[in-house]
Amino acid sequence: MPTKKALAQWNGDLKNGNGTMELDSGSYKGKYSFASRFEDGDGTNPEELIGAAHAGCFSMALSNELAEAGYNPKSVKTRAEVTFEVTDDGPAITGIKLICEANVPTISEDDFKKFSEGAKNHCPVSKALAGTDISLEATLL
Repeated sequence: MPTKKALAQWNGDLKNGNGTMELDSGSYKGKYSFASRFEDGDGTNPEELIGAAHAGCFSMALSNELAEAGYNPKSVKTRAEVTFEVTDDGPAITGIKLICEANVPTISEDDFKKFSEGAKNHCPVSKALAGTDISLEATLL
């Protein structure tokens, strides 16, 4: 598998500086700053991009697990809420809540919950973030 790449550049000090992040694929390039990370400023931040990666990974993993079990998922939509706080040890991602809504015909609620938990535990981004509290709210449409 090819190595995935991203580039970030930061200019200046933490509070007054600014930067850009871009994906090697060219599908995203945007600005980030102290204000976009610690306040409500314009631009993205690393936590938002981690959330997007986690939501995308979970959605793919759940769709795959369902399909391998013989179900035909019509859609899996996931939002990741990344909690970023300043702790006694400094800034930290203290939790991620995955909120999923899926349209999967013929599956029982119990089976859907089982596959959802499995996808949460087995998707590569969840594994990479294993030191973070990850919770799941999965709803079958």
